[in-house]
Amino acid sequence: MAQTASMENLLKHLVEITGHRDHNLLDISVISALSDLVGASQARVLEIFRVREELFVRSRVWLREGKAVSVEEHTEGDQPGEPIADFPALVTCMEQHRDSIDETTANGLHALWIPIWLNDKVSTCLHIVNDKQYTDAMKEVMGGILNVYRNFQSLLDYSERDSLTGLLNRKTFDEKFSKMTAYITPSDNPGLETDERRSSDEVREHWIAMVDIDHFKRINDSFGHLYGDEVLILIANLLRTSFRAQDRIFRFGGEEFMILLRSATLEDARRILERFRANVEEYNFPQVGRVTVSLGFVKITAQTPVVLLGHADQALYYAKSHGRNQVCHYDGLISDGLLHSGVSNDNVEFF
Repeated sequence: MAQTASMENLLKHLVEITGHRDHNLLDISVISALSDLVGASQARVLEIFRVREELFVRSRVWLREGKAVSVEEHTEGDQPGEPIADFPALVTCMEQHRDSIDETTANGLHALWIPIWLNDKVSTCLHIVNDKQYTDAMKEVMGGILNVYRNFQSLLDYSERDSLTGLLNRKTFDEKFSKMTAYITPSDNPGLETDERRSSDEVREHWIAMVDIDHFKRINDSFGHLYGDEVLILIANLLRTSFRAQDRIFRFGGEEFMILLRSATLEDARRILERFRANVEEYNFPQVGRVTVSLGFVKITAQTPVVLLGHADQALYYAKSHGRNQVCHYDGLISDGLLHSGVSNDNVEFF
């Protein structure tokens, strides 16, 4: 009877995993399935990313009070990640190209590191901790679940990501941005009711930023499209390392990128965007040398996606036409009288 119940529970988890078309929900489902299977005390999905020449890891999904939660649900503060060198067992596992590695922690717990290999590369790893050793039978069942998870990861990556940079693509941006704006109502943005909200700098909001590489055509014309593509790839890497785990980054098309900043004050949003701009300016691009970017950003409100994109584009257009290599806030430009509401750049086509 217990074995039948366990099999039914396993099938339920597999049905749940294969029913998702979203990376976040897929991560939550696999952590729920594995922790339920082995009775894990700790379990998390880790993102592996590169900063300059060093690899870092940070949590995307983890167990909290027995329930799998994601970084999208808990967005307190920056999450810069930890150097992968702090986890020697994981480093060994990846260097030896193994499917998993066991580790006994200092307090006697049994940790299992499971890198998810896709085309000989790893950007995701699972970390499962238990107070009992993992049996061969347990690992075999876990392996079956992970094969399903890996296949669906690959399918989602293929449909959601830009083939050159590996960032989320335009189609995925349209879906996620429309979904985000659909949940915001006018009451979420009470405007001048400052008695309770005080300064806008103290209110955590969502933001959209539009990024454009300055003089990108000149780069292609001077150095060729291969170096132009390398600049796009390196800018994408700098985007990944400059933003927080809860933020979303997209290649919008050509040399344009979009950033969805979640749960940040105005000053935090400006600081995060400025940090990225400075990281690009300070980076030495092979052959090309110095490259800069311009950014325009706006708070996400109950207005339509097209209007919000138009405002971000207006701020970007102002940045590019007033010296480039700067970050411009739409509402700040309006309040300073530098930009007038209703002006648009007709060269950009949305959706």
